[in-house]
Amino acid sequence: MMGRFILEDKNVTGTILGSRVIVERDLYNDTYEIGELESLPPVVPGKIIGVGLNYIDHASELDMELPDHPILFLKPPSAVIGNGDKILYPPESHQVDYEAELAVVIGKTCRNIAAKRADDVIMGYTCFNDVTARDIQKIDNQWTRAKSFDTFAPIGPFIIEPGEIDLSDVSIRSRVNGEVKQDSNINNMIFDVSSLIEFISHIMTLNKGDVIATGTPAGVGELQPDDIVEVEIEGIGTLKNQVAKA
Repeated sequence: MMGRFILEDKNVTGTILGSRVIVERDLYNDTYEIGELESLPPVVPGKIIGVGLNYIDHASELDMELPDHPILFLKPPSAVIGNGDKILYPPESHQVDYEAELAVVIGKTCRNIAAKRADDVIMGYTCFNDVTARDIQKIDNQWTRAKSFDTFAPIGPFIIEPGEIDLSDVSIRSRVNGEVKQDSNINNMIFDVSSLIEFISHIMTLNKGDVIATGTPAGVGELQPDDIVEVEIEGIGTLKNQVAKA
């Protein structure tokens, strides 16, 4: 498990073992308790590729046909925040929604990757909240403005490496103020991680640190200022953020 932290006014990457963080130095390693360090988003992506309508239960909830191919959109890196940071509710919107998602972090620059080789280019997995101004999305009939406000891409808390998790049967949930709102399984995806990497990498080059947000299950709903929203993925962790007025 990997994370990013602030240590002595510098951004560092550490390996997490239980409650400890091991930070590699030039000639030696230092060990800290997680609580001693300020946490940062686990990755600084060059781009965030979102996938819309990628869960069978979500499509059923919306009474929509399953797509023939992945529906893609982009979120800007400027929207990224980490675990514990505030989601700012913009005055331009009157309906801000949560969307619990599995995020795939790319580990090397790649293009035209076959699905069977997808594991070779994955750095790891983490939790993602595809925060969306739903009212703006409906007005615009496209998704850029609605999904691009600063703080609308919470990600974290840490990155789980591929060998640490089996995605074949993993639960994904969201909670708002402790109440479960979404409760599904990664195996309900219409297009799995390998298929998404194949499809996307045939369109655009994927660079180290890029993030693919793989879609959200049924149960999407509204957030209000002061709400606490959590995204929990079994075997990965819990991403927790509070909403505040911008």
